[in-house]
Amino acid sequence: MEPLISFKGADIRGGDNVVVYGLDMDVAKGDFVYIVGKVGTGKTSIIRTINAENPLAKGHGEACGFTLEGIKGRDIPRLRRKMGVVFQDFQLLMDRSVWDNLEFVLRSTGWKDGHEIDKRIDDVLEAVGMTTKAHKMPHQLSGGEQQRVAIARAVLNSPEVILADEPTGNLDSETADGIMQLLIKLNREDGVTIVIVTHNRNIFDKYPGRVFICRDEKCLERREDEVIDIGFTI
Repeated sequence: MEPLISFKGADIRGGDNVVVYGLDMDVAKGDFVYIVGKVGTGKTSIIRTINAENPLAKGHGEACGFTLEGIKGRDIPRLRRKMGVVFQDFQLLMDRSVWDNLEFVLRSTGWKDGHEIDKRIDDVLEAVGMTTKAHKMPHQLSGGEQQRVAIARAVLNSPEVILADEPTGNLDSETADGIMQLLIKLNREDGVTIVIVTHNRNIFDKYPGRVFICRDEKCLERREDEVIDIGFTI
């Protein structure tokens, strides 16, 4: 099977500087992957390179059928339509209801039929357990509820992969468990590939997946018997 995301000898840039050298990574459809490490080791920069927010500094990269090195500007929106992104700080539109946040995304990505829009929003809100909160404004929701809406937004266009950047970073442990269980459900039941950036060892210990460790300007997959230094965990 061709990998959904692939890097070969890739140098990953964070701002003006290379933060990860010689990245080799293959992520297959249906994988559940963590990228872990201390703050500043290049975790988020890898995510930003996958969705072409950061240009690939050197080497080869592919994501969802697009070659990342030298990707043309017109192809970047097409690449991103195959991805859903979940942020630590939710990034909802605070002046719009939950429903209007989701409708805005659909109309911005080319949906026009009102009945199809309504059905899709109903479907994703049901999937994340937020059907009764559609009329609420973001400030009326808890952090966990806002993150559920952010995940609903991420899956609106049936992405092949969800890139989640510290999705539990602002949540208490109980709420974080609910978010992780939701991502696992999307992975197992819907076959969505999940790539999670985190520095929280408790998350990837409790919910197993493939683990790539960023340290010393490298990012390498954890060996099966490798014990990860807990020093980077808060």
